[in-house]
Amino acid sequence: METADSLIIHEVEKVLPHARTVRQYLHAHPEIALQEFNTSGYIRSQLESQGIQSLSPFLETDVVALLTGTEAGKNVTLRADMDALPLQEANNVGYRSTIPGMMHACGHDGHCAMLLGAAFVLNNLRHRFRGSVRFVFQPGEEVVAAGKELVAAGILENPKPDAVLALHAWTGFPAGSIGARAGAAMAAADFFTITIQGRGGHGSKPERTVDPILIATRLVDRLYALPSRHIGALDPVVISICSIHGGQSANVIPDEVVLEGSIRYFSKEAGEKLPVLFDTIVRSECEKSGASCLIDYKRPYIPTINNPDIVAIGKSVVEKSQGESGWINVPEPSMGSEDFSYYLENNRGAMFVLGMGENGPQLHNACFNFNDDALKNGILFLVLATLELLGDTINS
Repeated sequence: METADSLIIHEVEKVLPHARTVRQYLHAHPEIALQEFNTSGYIRSQLESQGIQSLSPFLETDVVALLTGTEAGKNVTLRADMDALPLQEANNVGYRSTIPGMMHACGHDGHCAMLLGAAFVLNNLRHRFRGSVRFVFQPGEEVVAAGKELVAAGILENPKPDAVLALHAWTGFPAGSIGARAGAAMAAADFFTITIQGRGGHGSKPERTVDPILIATRLVDRLYALPSRHIGALDPVVISICSIHGGQSANVIPDEVVLEGSIRYFSKEAGEKLPVLFDTIVRSECEKSGASCLIDYKRPYIPTINNPDIVAIGKSVVEKSQGESGWINVPEPSMGSEDFSYYLENNRGAMFVLGMGENGPQLHNACFNFNDDALKNGILFLVLATLELLGDTINS
């Protein structure tokens, strides 16, 4: 007689070829944050093909569906992000991006394929569990943090989840391995744009100008020194200037320079200090040089804090299905950021990582490509963790 575990594995294996097709289709048709019109339409049609009805959009390009079991019970919410990055793909694969300057370099194509696969499997098993499963295909994770707005719009209400889970592709771990860390998992992130407005002039007479390039170089030094001089050494803060634009000629000092970057941190105390310190340093450096400035400072991401109990349940699920070697105890938090943090802010849950291989390209790299060999373990984990968290045993 077929056991519950073998039944689930069989269902996952049945859906696996289609999940791979979905993943590669999404990879070939990337869309950036809040422009995921084709992606969301495609996902809706995939759900509808299995009789899973999605709700009306809460924003514009989100897809949310609720699958109910045999009767009322707990709710588990599973989330995948859909958006791609503004990056030109360097991979030479048959399903490489067909959209110039856009690619899935963060694994969101794989996240969606795994969540669809899990939805298909759980739909086939819906007569074997009580409660409900919410599937969230979220737009705009990158930079705009649309998860904050989506949660505020009420996607986690009616029913309120008993657990929220996400699974993110991660390089540096064996392909198909799954892991997490309890507590702080990913950092908060603030993003800024500084426009330095000086007075340009001829390159031979800098003394007659207020040189915004010189001010920018001084400002970079001062901002990079901010953590070590104003925040405790045991409270990690990372400041990165990632873009500097100014000038068009080797012989003309420009009127204006624009700097863009991010600040990442974990503690609430650092989060309260940093905007004030940042503003003070930027304005004082500009004013003493005779320049003015415009500052655009946004705070889209809060820290991602994993619930220890949910992490422990995830670990148990992985070790039962893959063996102890399938689980990775993530040793330290990442200074990267995630808007899944807003799902976790008032709900028990965790973000787990899915190994892409130990030596592959990093996330946000033009050569990154989600490892399809990890799809099976990812789908299986989402299904098994969901059933475990719903709290009912599947009977054959």
